[in-house]
Amino acid sequence: MKTSNPLRLLDLAGMSLLRDEASTITALKDLPTELFPPVFMEAFYGRYSETLKAMVQAWPFVRLPLGGLMKVPHLGTLQAVLAGLDILLAQKDHPRRCKLRVLDLRNTSQDFWRMWSGYRVHGCSSSLMAQVAEDRSRTKQPRAPLEVFIELHLKERTLDGFLTYLIRWVEQRKASVHLCCKKLRVLSFPMENIMKVLSMVQLDCIQEVQGNCPWHLSTLAVFAPLLGQMNKVQRLLLSHIHVSALERQEQQHVVQITSQFLRLHHLRDLHVESHSFLEGCLDQMLRCLTTPLDNLAITHCLLSDSDLSHLSQCPNISQLKGLDLSGITLTYSSPELLPVLLEKVAATLQELYLEQCGIMDSHLETILQPLSHCSQLMFFSLRGNLISMAVMEKLLRHTSGLPSLSQELYPVPQESYSSQRILQPGRLAQCRAELFEVLRVLGHPRIIWISSSPCLHCGDNTFSHPQPIIYR
Repeated sequence: MKTSNPLRLLDLAGMSLLRDEASTITALKDLPTELFPPVFMEAFYGRYSETLKAMVQAWPFVRLPLGGLMKVPHLGTLQAVLAGLDILLAQKDHPRRCKLRVLDLRNTSQDFWRMWSGYRVHGCSSSLMAQVAEDRSRTKQPRAPLEVFIELHLKERTLDGFLTYLIRWVEQRKASVHLCCKKLRVLSFPMENIMKVLSMVQLDCIQEVQGNCPWHLSTLAVFAPLLGQMNKVQRLLLSHIHVSALERQEQQHVVQITSQFLRLHHLRDLHVESHSFLEGCLDQMLRCLTTPLDNLAITHCLLSDSDLSHLSQCPNISQLKGLDLSGITLTYSSPELLPVLLEKVAATLQELYLEQCGIMDSHLETILQPLSHCSQLMFFSLRGNLISMAVMEKLLRHTSGLPSLSQELYPVPQESYSSQRILQPGRLAQCRAELFEVLRVLGHPRIIWISSSPCLHCGDNTFSHPQPIIYR
């Protein structure tokens, strides 16, 4: 005879309890800990607001990962939970059983609910169980403000009802509630509203900032002091910054922005994408870096020779694992700058992107030797450049000794095009056959990918589906 799954029986017990909501609330004081999550889930999906409100006040775990149950934010559920928290916060001493210290509204922690609802009876990870044990140990610490974790994705001109309600609730309880956010994304949002929202957030909790706004340099300068307060930021992306002719002549805004990097002691990944933001002033930003970077992306920017020179001399790029200079025209740069830069990072570099840089045969030949020294290189993309078959063969030979190189993306050789820059399938097939023969002679298993676009002359910014050349 087969035995029933014990956690499945708990689910059934939870459903039975909720048939009488008043009795469920009364029974909470005697409800076993393992029944709380399945009963809470049933109350959540059944929209039993009074039960949710009561369960929050008796929640036996440090963290309530409410966001893991919400595919989309639900205002009614939030109101019920916050009402329960209000009663809890008003009490001088927490109920003995309640351990709640963190309300997590992020779309994470699905494993918590799966574990307690029986979907992973035999698959509960030791790390998850350790987290529950750790959470319980934290309850022995002195009482601290309640932490509410959210995901901030500011992409509309006004806040939605869910976030508006939460912000107002936090604003009225700032002494007892801390609003925390690990990742901040700003796509399109008035600066006045950004300032208001962030005034409610514990800025030193933020670890990642993505600013994809069409901001003017002066607007970014207004945001910069807030960025400086996000001193735990590990990843920063800034793009679409507009620089007017007047702003270009004034260095004050650039100084206001770059000086805030002095306060970002945990910054590891930096990505800047803006046509003319850094031109002639990259050194100001580099001087303000306080720790070595793991990844640096400066893409689709105008950079001068002095910018590239300062970049290759910066001590905080010597340990880079990822370097992306895509969209930076290197054609007019001094030929020795890129090789010096690659030698600087050769010992640690794992990923290198040089897409659409205007690189031609003469430029590529200058970096072949430094490339062969990148012993940790795993990914290399050279798409969107103008390379001949002869130099591509040299490239394959120089990189054949790199033990970790597993992904290589290259442009279609120039011999594959007609004089009118029209791709000729027959010529491409011949080039592919010749490249395969090079791989065979080198004798190492290898896969390279060939992509026919974008083309610098036709202005197409999309890559065709690359076709691999495989030698095993």
